Amino acid sequence: MTRPRIALFVLEALPNARAVRRFVRDHAEDIAFVGLSNAERPSSGGLSGQVRRHLARSGPAFLPYLAVNFGLPDLLAPASGLLRRLTGAGDATTATPLKALCRTLGIPTLRIDDVNGPDAARAFEAHAPDLIVAFHFDQIFSAATLSLAPLGGLNLHPGLLPRHRGPVPTIHALAEENPAFGVTIHRLTPAIDAGAILAQEASDLPSGTTATRAAILLHERGRILLDRVLDEIASDTLKEGITPEALPYCHFPDRALLTRLASQGRKLIDSADLRAALGVNAKA
Repeated sequence: MTRPRIALFVLEALPNARAVRRFVRDHAEDIAFVGLSNAERPSSGGLSGQVRRHLARSGPAFLPYLAVNFGLPDLLAPASGLLRRLTGAGDATTATPLKALCRTLGIPTLRIDDVNGPDAARAFEAHAPDLIVAFHFDQIFSAATLSLAPLGGLNLHPGLLPRHRGPVPTIHALAEENPAFGVTIHRLTPAIDAGAILAQEASDLPSGTTATRAAILLHERGRILLDRVLDEIASDTLKEGITPEALPYCHFPDRALLTRLASQGRKLIDSADLRAALGVNAKA
């Protein structure tokens, strides 16, 4: 079989930015279109609604994590061209925001307010992808949307499924007595992080690694694992995978979990993560 045409869905943020930009560079000829999630979409309550929910659940201690992982990269993205010239990064793939990179590579992009809505359906009809790939994406695909791609969908999850299902697996891994980090490539289903596991790899990360740095490293390792799965699809050697028993969903952390992490000296972010956020759209 030939290489599948990919519909790539992304919420670009610090954890995945450099890895997904490399993926797009390496697979530009295979990508039918890129769906860029609108993190401030009205259906999620917009920016103010999301901040209120995080404050209610997690408290103000969680806001620096959100700012470093999402806020700063998004805020600085419009100035990326100027920042790259000032820092000498130029057109370096890893420093170029995904929308601009896709424009350079001739890949159509679409802002996604509702992945199951009519705009996304029209993109599937217009570009006819074979396969959906979610690479740090924050919306749930319906069965009807998944059926629009003949080969279904894959998701890169920076955790060892079935453990730590949910949006911030590295935080929940860090909270364990003996943190176990890893990455999983699995089938997309309408149930969150519950599809058949196609590939998985445990990763020994350095002591003191923050939850943010763990997510950055695991997305990069996941990119390599995803390439292997795509090669197996192209060579028609991909196995069905194993569907595990679903474990409890791990939501964004509550105040008790953050307090426990702090008491153990385990960090969500540090100064190196802040520098990474400031440079992700400026430095190669």
